[in-house]
Amino acid sequence: MRLRPYIPSKDFKYLAGWIDNERDHALWCANNFPYPVKEQAFHNFLEITMERWMACAFAATDDPGNTIGFFRYSLNTESSEGFLASVIVDNKLRGKGYGREMIQLALLYAFEITGAESVQLNVFNENAAAKRCYERIGFTERCVEKDVFSYKDELWSRCNMTISKRS
Repeated sequence: MRLRPYIPSKDFKYLAGWIDNERDHALWCANNFPYPVKEQAFHNFLEITMERWMACAFAATDDPGNTIGFFRYSLNTESSEGFLASVIVDNKLRGKGYGREMIQLALLYAFEITGAESVQLNVFNENAAAKRCYERIGFTERCVEKDVFSYKDELWSRCNMTISKRS
């Protein structure tokens, strides 16, 4: 697996097919853009997060170069804290270790290239598979905000998780 900058003209067509229902969409992006994912809305979101938080978009590729994952990463240079967001892997590859490998590469980038001392992310408690993946990597729960996101008739809690360079 390799990481590279997200290339809109190359990568969006793959990413758009990885979410095939509203619930998974909400778990992934907290409805920061509408379902189904439309190219212009998604790229507008990326532009806004780049301007606001300097969140850079990355694609993960397999050895032949096929796009198989995506995430955003930003660094608060004052606190040396990195932040991972919008983490997703091709739905046909979930549960096979690709997400773990992608996050481990993202952490290598965060710690070794950007100089982060810690990296955090948010995950809904209702996204049990993602939360287990992060825990296996070494992320620990920092805090949970109860019932902060409404999806249809459900209220979801947001868990902030962190991992330090020394972990």
